[in-house]
Amino acid sequence: MADLKIRTRDTGATARMEKGAMPVLSTPTGGSLDLVTGVSAPGFNPLDLLYASLAACLALSIRSAATKLGVTDRLGEVSAEVRGEKAAEGPSRVARIEAVLHIGGDFDDATRDQLIHMAEGICTVSNTLAGGPEIAVRRG
Repeated sequence: MADLKIRTRDTGATARMEKGAMPVLSTPTGGSLDLVTGVSAPGFNPLDLLYASLAACLALSIRSAATKLGVTDRLGEVSAEVRGEKAAEGPSRVARIEAVLHIGGDFDDATRDQLIHMAEGICTVSNTLAGGPEIAVRRG
């Protein structure tokens, strides 16, 4: 079985919003993304980014799980579809998130289930959301 090496990098995000404009997001590593809030505007809104983070983390974690099991050579396309439901009553929040993972490759259902189970344990985003992290908001 292959050992995984944990690599770290600067993480985080900054949202800057000029008067009358939409926020522009940036990362410490130089990533940038324009944000949208219009219902039919193409692009990412804040909830889309939450779901996208979970989807990307789960997909990458499937690959890591396949590496741990020594079956990466049999792994095909992986996709993760993530959707959420907002809570009916306040405060404004997501009450439920569902992720559906599609794992292509030469695997039986038991192996696919094992990959998904392992990915849940590997994925930092799903572990964070499940753990309800402390969030500290303060004036800068």
